[in-house]
Amino acid sequence: MSSFLRPAVSGEDPLITPSTNGHADHSSKIGVGRISGQYRRISSHLAIAPPVSVVIPAMNEAENLPYVFKTLPDWIHEVVLVDGNSTDDTVQVARDLWPGVTVVKQRGKGKGDALISGFAACTGEIIVMVDADGSADGNEIISYVSALVSGADFAKGSRFANGGGTDDMTPIRKLGNWALCAVVNAKFGARYTDLCYGYNAFWRHCLDKIDLDCTGFEVETLMNIRVVKAGLRVQEIPSHEYVRIHGVSNLSAVRDGLRVLRVILHERGKRHARRRTPAFATSANQGEVS
Repeated sequence: MSSFLRPAVSGEDPLITPSTNGHADHSSKIGVGRISGQYRRISSHLAIAPPVSVVIPAMNEAENLPYVFKTLPDWIHEVVLVDGNSTDDTVQVARDLWPGVTVVKQRGKGKGDALISGFAACTGEIIVMVDADGSADGNEIISYVSALVSGADFAKGSRFANGGGTDDMTPIRKLGNWALCAVVNAKFGARYTDLCYGYNAFWRHCLDKIDLDCTGFEVETLMNIRVVKAGLRVQEIPSHEYVRIHGVSNLSAVRDGLRVLRVILHERGKRHARRRTPAFATSANQGEVS
């Protein structure tokens, strides 16, 4: 059995350390550090060794964070909140909700810049990207992590895979997403069902292969393209997107759609050494850390 994955036995403590004599040493879950060889129980059937970091880029999302944090599983290793110079109580609310949260003060602007800063601050082996507007269900993280420990390099959320859905996309945004997705599939040999979605997870070492260098909402598209170009194993995860709970989105269908298109054309013109044939499963700007 993989050193990352083992069955969880009913009645076990959340954090279990296998010993050399074949018996399990039980230890407390308190604390964010990971001792080598420990397994973290994430369900009644599954326990994992890799620590999981959740990155949440946020700007003036104080009202939405309670809904976001409420669905985050308690077995995750750390939460990294990237604050885009909020003028409300975003940072304090995050600290109240998750006392061990790592707060990164964003120096640049844009979602891509925020995510790059957040990724740099992560200490976990698995990184999960979650939006701060309440549209994502943290309970789905177990599906992403399960795909990764089962062999995927990149677990990509999809609102249009069988079992997924969205309450938030307008018809014009759906059409644009479909068209851009079709272009990426045709130009890069991908088999995506969704392109512009920000709920994804991946092994930390993948960052060395995709080398992110954009600042805006097009960051998800850039990641999806470079994952394919690097030959990483992708598994789509059906995900349901809910309507933003409070506030107004900064997304502009036309402006950001054009930025996505420019990324696609730019990446198409670049050469990238492939490490192996991409596999699809069916189913750095750093901020100040406080």
